Amino acid sequence: MRTASEIPNSRRFVLDNIRLHGSSTSAAGLSFDEDGLALARLMVADGRISGIEPGGGTAVTDAVDGGGGIVLPTFVDCHTHLDKGHIWPRKPNPDGTFAGALSSVGEDRIGRWSAEDVARRMDFGIRCAYAHGTSSIRTHLDSIAPQEAISWPVFSEMRSRWKGRVDLQAVSLVGIDTVRDEAAFEGLAQTVASHGGVLGAVTYMVPDLDALLDRVFTTATRLGLELDFHADETDDVSAVSLNRIASAALRHGFDNRILVGHCCSLARQPDGQVLETLDLVAEAGLSVVSLPMCNMYLQDRRNDGTTPRWRGVTLLHEMAARGINVAVASDNTRDSFYAYGDLDMLEVYREATRILHFDHPVGDWPAAVGRNAARALGLADRGLLEAGGPADFVIFEGRRFTELLSRPESGRVVIRGGSAIETQLPRYSELDDLMKG
Repeated sequence: MRTASEIPNSRRFVLDNIRLHGSSTSAAGLSFDEDGLALARLMVADGRISGIEPGGGTAVTDAVDGGGGIVLPTFVDCHTHLDKGHIWPRKPNPDGTFAGALSSVGEDRIGRWSAEDVARRMDFGIRCAYAHGTSSIRTHLDSIAPQEAISWPVFSEMRSRWKGRVDLQAVSLVGIDTVRDEAAFEGLAQTVASHGGVLGAVTYMVPDLDALLDRVFTTATRLGLELDFHADETDDVSAVSLNRIASAALRHGFDNRILVGHCCSLARQPDGQVLETLDLVAEAGLSVVSLPMCNMYLQDRRNDGTTPRWRGVTLLHEMAARGINVAVASDNTRDSFYAYGDLDMLEVYREATRILHFDHPVGDWPAAVGRNAARALGLADRGLLEAGGPADFVIFEGRRFTELLSRPESGRVVIRGGSAIETQLPRYSELDDLMKG
């Protein structure tokens, strides 16, 4: 038998001796163990999955041997900031705080974010994600004037360039206070709509938050736009904009998709208040994404020689128990908000497992970087491996989650349309000229 590194270029082969997770396949007849893994055989024909059946049966002539490794669908990264990515060498965060990040990124945006600069850094990030096995990305775009006139056309060009390899979505990112300027917000909403984007904002506890949310929801309804919010990225227990967003969705009878990110302060609030908010979120049908790596980096950072006391993540276990669709994602990458990262969703899942305890049992948590994230973005054909679906998946060496999540899996094999792709990562030196003063 051939090994996974010898996938033929014919886009037609049998991949035997693999393990599939129950959260990522609807195939019948598989027998799952305590971690939700099942031995399986996967058939590929003409770039699509032609069948999935239990493994361990009669050997198939000339099949590809997966070595018992876990196979996952290509990843869905539902909350990123491609426009900020990789500015760290020229604009680091001076103290690692949220305030330091805001200030540094604002200065860099004003001084450096030309169309060429944004395009090159964005393309670099997408190439990293693609090589790691990601097929869908939603990015937030700083849309404070005049940046929206630069970044949205760049995004549209990038979406066309990557069509068929990476599904790209974009969200406007402005502070909720900017919505007070009705004419300016209408102009931004029209820009978002013209580029096929998602309407978004960062919410915080301004006195007129409910009125501003009403304007956002009314505008999104009129233009047929989805919504995506940054909410409560703080340890302040008085930050309850997630509650307000859910209430607004119910008040407006909003029936399009809504994704809310961060929601950090929820983990600091009294239990009764938490339960009330979770009930509203469930009733409103919101999806929630936690950003464990970035929020561990920023939240409760102390520059007084003391150790942080909390993890900065939201209550995903409680949400999932109520049927709320939850996901985790990369967030920022090598910028002032997060000095690290490579848009590798295996890393995100590995760190989320450790930080949020996505284990013992594993349950359906792998869906947080697959099916759930795809559902939040309205991508029906992502996050699942099933007969008739695209042959887009990643073959790992790890046979158990304790193996998969213990190494970087740099030898993973990424299959797109039934063929193995080149997984060589771009060199950081490509961007050196952009980092000069």
